[in-house]
Amino acid sequence: MATTPETTEAEKEAARELTRLAVVGGGFMGSGIAESAAVAGLDVLVREPDEAALERARERLEASVRKGAKRGKIDDPDGVLGRVRYVTEPDALREAEVIIEAVPEDPDLKRSVFAELAELARADAILASNTSSIPIAELAAATPCPDRVVGLHFFSPVPVMKLVEVVVALETSPETVAKARAVAERLGKTPIQTKDRSGFVVNMLLIPYLMAAVRMYEEGFASREDIDTGMTLGCGHPMGPLALCDLIGLDVLYAVGNSLYEEFKRDEYAPPPLVKRMVAAGRLGRKSGRGFYEYS
Repeated sequence: MATTPETTEAEKEAARELTRLAVVGGGFMGSGIAESAAVAGLDVLVREPDEAALERARERLEASVRKGAKRGKIDDPDGVLGRVRYVTEPDALREAEVIIEAVPEDPDLKRSVFAELAELARADAILASNTSSIPIAELAAATPCPDRVVGLHFFSPVPVMKLVEVVVALETSPETVAKARAVAERLGKTPIQTKDRSGFVVNMLLIPYLMAAVRMYEEGFASREDIDTGMTLGCGHPMGPLALCDLIGLDVLYAVGNSLYEEFKRDEYAPPPLVKRMVAAGRLGRKSGRGFYEYS
């Protein structure tokens, strides 16, 4: 039976010497990754292509850090915020030892980002993707250095969730895998290692469960509240499946479900029609203010 290797002391020491990490994409996931890195004491670059998106990232990250400080989770919020720099110019990424891509789940967009990163990044930098569904090998193929490309799949909300999936593509070198695991640990996360297939470990198990809950609701089998209460009180889950769909984002679930279905052609992965229509209507969950539930 395969086992995940332990991070060695040498690898941990290398991660402790890490000083600068860059995040490309300052959305909900990207700003969360940046916050976790800044809390861990790293200098962080957040890159967005325009000032408006950059300002949204700044506001999102600052609000999260202030909230964490109020709850006693962050001791020095001003110090954390002071370690984050916001940039639009890609040349600034040349300084980073680790670059994590966190742009929307669009294969063409992600490939173009990796092609750009391969030209800009220093020769020993790790190029990682936070994708939840796109094969890492596909992104690595856009670069001349596939050995340095790896998946680092964080979970939402990043500052709270302790897991990171380290996704190993066909050409990812053992050195890159070791560094990626050490980086995850430096950010206070627990890494698990997985092969490069759609859904990785968590989503391959989670998506059929969530899609089954959506079908149950879509067919009028039970109310949204009773479905969620059934799983929280009956199975001890901290959150019901439909509330979890809203937290993750219906657009993200739709993309991941389609990716899993395309790879495995199994019906349990296919998004029900209701998900497609909710995405088209802009009912994406918490981030849009309305999904299966409404949010103020």
